[in-house]
Amino acid sequence: MAVDEISEAETPLIDDDIIRGSVDFSGLPARRSKSGCWKSATFIIGVEVAERFAYYGISSNLISYLTGPLGQSTATAAENVNAWNGAAMLLPLLGAFVADSFWGRYRTIIIASLVYVLGLGLLSLSAALDSLNSKNNANKNSASPLQVTIFFISLYLVALAQGGHKPCVQAFGADQFDEHDEKELKAKHSFFNWWYFSMNGGILVALLVVNYIQENLSWELGFGIPCIVMCFALIIFLMGSTTYRFRMSTDQRNPFVRIGRVFVSAATNWKETKYKFLDKDENVLRDVADAKAIIRLVPIWSSCLVYAIVSSQISTLFTKQGATMDRHITNGGFKIPSASLQSLISVSIITFIPIYDRVLVPVARSITKKPAGISMLQRIGTGVFLSFASMVIAALVEKKRLATAVEHGLVDELIVPMSVWWLAPQYVVFGVADVFTMVGLQEFFYDQIPSELKSIGLALYLSIFGVGSFLSSFLISFIEKVSGGGGGGGWFSDNLNRGHLDYFYWLLAGLSGVTLGVYVWFAKSYVYYRKD
Repeated sequence: MAVDEISEAETPLIDDDIIRGSVDFSGLPARRSKSGCWKSATFIIGVEVAERFAYYGISSNLISYLTGPLGQSTATAAENVNAWNGAAMLLPLLGAFVADSFWGRYRTIIIASLVYVLGLGLLSLSAALDSLNSKNNANKNSASPLQVTIFFISLYLVALAQGGHKPCVQAFGADQFDEHDEKELKAKHSFFNWWYFSMNGGILVALLVVNYIQENLSWELGFGIPCIVMCFALIIFLMGSTTYRFRMSTDQRNPFVRIGRVFVSAATNWKETKYKFLDKDENVLRDVADAKAIIRLVPIWSSCLVYAIVSSQISTLFTKQGATMDRHITNGGFKIPSASLQSLISVSIITFIPIYDRVLVPVARSITKKPAGISMLQRIGTGVFLSFASMVIAALVEKKRLATAVEHGLVDELIVPMSVWWLAPQYVVFGVADVFTMVGLQEFFYDQIPSELKSIGLALYLSIFGVGSFLSSFLISFIEKVSGGGGGGGWFSDNLNRGHLDYFYWLLAGLSGVTLGVYVWFAKSYVYYRKD
C-alpha cells in the first residue's frame, strides 16, 4: 500500500507524463495521464460531501437536542456546543501531526473514517436510550446519567475523527494537482472553489433533510442516517485509491523536528542577532526559511479569530433566535425547523461560487494577470468585511423582533408574530462572506506552508474556528454572569424575548470592525512564502 511518505522513486529525465515528486498507489512514478487532477479529486470531493453531511447532521441542530431531550438552559447549551465545536476544530492539529509525521494522509483518512462511524453509531445509541427513558419517565426533558455519558463520549469521538479527517482530505485533494504545470495550477485554484461548492451541497441536504427528521420523526434516526452516509464515504474513498497521487518528501527528516529545532535554537540564542547554527548547510537554511514562513502566518491567523466567533453564532444563537419566530411557509402549513435556516448559507454559497469562479475571477485575472484573479489575502479581507455587515444586520433584525414582542404584548410567549424570513439577509450575507474568507483561508494556509506540512497548514486554518468557538463560549459565559443571567435574565435569557441578543450582536459587530482594520494592516505587510 502506498503512502505519502514513500521516498525516492526513479524518474526519467525527460517525460512530460511523469509528475515530479509524486508516486502512484503502487509506488511507481505517477503519470499525468493515469492519475491525479480531477479524476482523483472527484473521489476525494465525494468523500468530503458525505463527511460534511454527517458532521452538519449532528452539529447544526445540536443546541436543540441539548435544550430539548437533555434539558439544558440556552446559555449552557450554547457553551457546550461552542466547546465541542472548538475541540472539533482544534483536534485537526493532532490529526495533521500524526498524518505528516507518521501515517500519511491516505492512511489517516481511512482510520479517521472508521472512528467517525463508531462515534456516530454510539450517538444514535444514546438517542435510542433517550427514547426509552422518555417512555418510562414523565419528564421527557430529563436524561439519564448513562445516556448523557454515552452521548458526550460519542460526541467527542466524532470530534476526534473529524480532527483526523478534515485537514488530510482537503490537503490530499489539493495534492492531486501538479503545481509545476500551468494548466493544473489553474485547476488547483478552481479546486478550492468547487471543493467548497460541493461541500455545501452536502451541508444543504443535511440541513433540509436530517434536521427535519430529528425534529419531526426521531433523534435516533436523525443521528443514524449520518452514520450510514459516513460508511458510504469510506467506500467512495477506497474506490479511488488506484487513481491517487502520493506526494514524496524530498527531506526524510521529521518536519516537526527540523522546524522545531529552529524555534528551540532561536529561543536559546534570542540575544544574538543571528542564529549561531546558520552556516552554509543547505538543510539548515531551508529549515530556517520554513520556520519563518510559519511565523508569518500568526498575525493573519490571530486577526481572523473574531470572524470565527461570529461564525459560531450561526448554529447556536441564530438557531435559537429563529425558533422564536413564525416558521410557517404557508398559513397553517409546513413549519421549517429553525436549524434548517442555516441552509440559506449553503444556498448562497452554491449560488455565488460559480459566479465567482466563472465570472469574477476571469475578469480580475485579465486585470491583475494573477492566476487566482485577486490575492488570497484580498479575498479573505473581503469576507471579513461582509461578516461585519452580517452582524450589523443581525443586530437590527433582533431589535425589530424584540420590539414586535413588546408591541403585541407577547414578551412572555414563546413565538413572536414575525416571519422567520427576516433572518434571511444575515444568513445570506454571511454565506457570501464564507465564499471569500473560508475558501481564501483554505487556499492561503495550504499554499503558504512548507510542502511536508500541508495537512498542518489546513489544520491551522481550522484551528482559527476552534479557538473562535472557545472564545465565543467564554464571551457568552462572561456576559451571562455580568448581565445578571442564570437562565432567567441577562442578554441570554431562556426567554429570548426578555433577553438582549441585539446587544451581543452589536458587540460582535464592533469587534469585527476593529479586527478588520488590524487585518488590513497585517495583510499589507505580509510577505508571501516562495517555495523556491
